[in-house]
Amino acid sequence: MGRTSTITLWFCLAAGLGHAQTTWVGSWAASQQLAEPANSLVRADLTDTSLRQVIHLSIGGPQLRVHLSNRFGTTPLRLTSIHIARPAASPGAIDPATDVGVRFSGRAEVTIPAGAEYFSDSLAYPVASLSDLAITLHWDSIAPEQTGHPGSRATSFLAHGDLVSAAEFRGATKVEHWYFLAGLEVAAPPDAKAVVALGDSITDGHGATTDANDRWPDVLARQLQHDAATQRVAVLNHGIGGNRLLLDGLGPNALARFDHDVVAQAGVRYLIVLEGINDIGMFGRSGEHSRAEHEAQVSELIAAYEQIIARAHTHGIQVIGATLLPFVGSDYYHPGPEIERDRQAVNEWIRKPGHFDSVIDFDKLTQDPAHPDRLLPALDSGDHLHPSPAGYAAMGAAIPLAIFGGSPRLN
Repeated sequence: MGRTSTITLWFCLAAGLGHAQTTWVGSWAASQQLAEPANSLVRADLTDTSLRQVIHLSIGGPQLRVHLSNRFGTTPLRLTSIHIARPAASPGAIDPATDVGVRFSGRAEVTIPAGAEYFSDSLAYPVASLSDLAITLHWDSIAPEQTGHPGSRATSFLAHGDLVSAAEFRGATKVEHWYFLAGLEVAAPPDAKAVVALGDSITDGHGATTDANDRWPDVLARQLQHDAATQRVAVLNHGIGGNRLLLDGLGPNALARFDHDVVAQAGVRYLIVLEGINDIGMFGRSGEHSRAEHEAQVSELIAAYEQIIARAHTHGIQVIGATLLPFVGSDYYHPGPEIERDRQAVNEWIRKPGHFDSVIDFDKLTQDPAHPDRLLPALDSGDHLHPSPAGYAAMGAAIPLAIFGGSPRLN
């Protein structure tokens, strides 16, 4: 090898090492799925539209990059510009002094291939832990099918024209969905890490307060910030309403989305799994089943947990199992004794030492002591399936921070 080739090789290696010095950790994320018709953009909003979406970060950092997704798109997605800013007090408004354009390989616009994910260039834009950030996208024309997250529990704003830097979105259409926005990462110290909460609507926050960030993962993020030992631990909510372990429903099944929603998340070192109630409930809704069929269903759910644990451990991720909450009284599932027996069998396996690395017993925390198969009324949203904001607060506060290197809770 000649001298010129050697110098070129050294330069390439040095440049690669320079890039590797930035530690990126996810601060916010949302699981992506194909927006079903009821949650898709209307035809008028497919052309010359700006979309302003507000997200709530878990940890802060001096630099950030935006993660966009066209994972379920069948055609390229072209966005003409993307801006970030700090939200103002008025809904949909921003502080114009904080407005900055995001670049992609130095360009303002980006075209994301069908089925692909895309990261922006890094941007020196300090953000604080537990702060909000407004991200505004503009497109000239997009396809009728959108990748996104229907259960945002946060208000997004749509208006026609290129308004990425507009201080206010007067006359905007309001929707409680996110589109094309999969995550935001921050530059963090090498010891920073992330927790992924993998779940269904109970993790996604059905029953939580719109724009209040009071889902249980939000509460956990605040708890982590209150302990000096865990202030560099981020929380990424990867719940999807209606999600199941074994079968697709609203969004891909948990095993199918594991690589995208867990392994690919920047800085992930912990995984909390709260999945399975929809598998059990939908199995009951599908008709009467023999005891052997119930036992087979339980065995398949346990096998799915074993797969998740094995795959996570391969990537050095600790796995925390969460027991399934009570749901007798639910008008959607109408669980009877056989279904409740299945839930108890699954929870017994989750609690048994030697399976998960740690266990959070949400079942015991949320059950009514007088009726353990039902949610405690004070924690029930009213549908006997999903917790209320008070229930989510209790769940988030009950998670031992010692799991993530925090101080032991004093009784």
